[in-house]
Amino acid sequence: MNIEGVLIIFGVIIISMTLHEAVHAFVGYFLGDVTAKAQGRLTLNPLKHIDPVLTIAMPILLYIMGGPIFGGAKPVPLNPSRIRHGEWGMALVAVAGPLTNLLLAFIAFGIGVIFGVISTDGIAATLAGQIIWLFVQVNLGFFIFNMLPIPPLDGSRVLYALAPEGARRVMEQIERYGLVIVLLIVLVASPVLSTIMLGAMQGILEAFMFIFRV
Repeated sequence: MNIEGVLIIFGVIIISMTLHEAVHAFVGYFLGDVTAKAQGRLTLNPLKHIDPVLTIAMPILLYIMGGPIFGGAKPVPLNPSRIRHGEWGMALVAVAGPLTNLLLAFIAFGIGVIFGVISTDGIAATLAGQIIWLFVQVNLGFFIFNMLPIPPLDGSRVLYALAPEGARRVMEQIERYGLVIVLLIVLVASPVLSTIMLGAMQGILEAFMFIFRV
């Protein structure tokens, strides 16, 4: 553990979460809602998106502890009544963020293979190798964590689209305590969460290795 590693993980987190939230905002705008634009969130400026706890403190702490790295950011403001296609439109806005992280991880993995940083021998023990591998890990962590079907995480929006009206109302009540719920999940269910995330991450990495023949 060193200051160089912290600075690298900080930079990777900021880039990854900024793109995650910006895509939420752009898809919401594309589907008819101008709320994010009106509040200055339709931007790639990281200062508009980062949350001190979820975006910075929690991922860096997880990195120091050696666990899977994940986190969140300030939720993009949306007006569901303006989003076309109702709950399915909201679901599309929600999953766009995590899917962006999955795409970033895929691109980073591919770049690593092309430049020989990632090979059948493993990850090159260089600065470039460290940066690319962290970029893959962080974005996979953000994708998997945010796709968990638990309010207020992005994956819960798919449940909103599928659930009956009564279940949606219960989920809305749970979502009001969003930050508290996320922190409780991390603190109380950390071993289970880590197992789930590491298993999912391994499966995705194996798919990447199959695609890039490494």
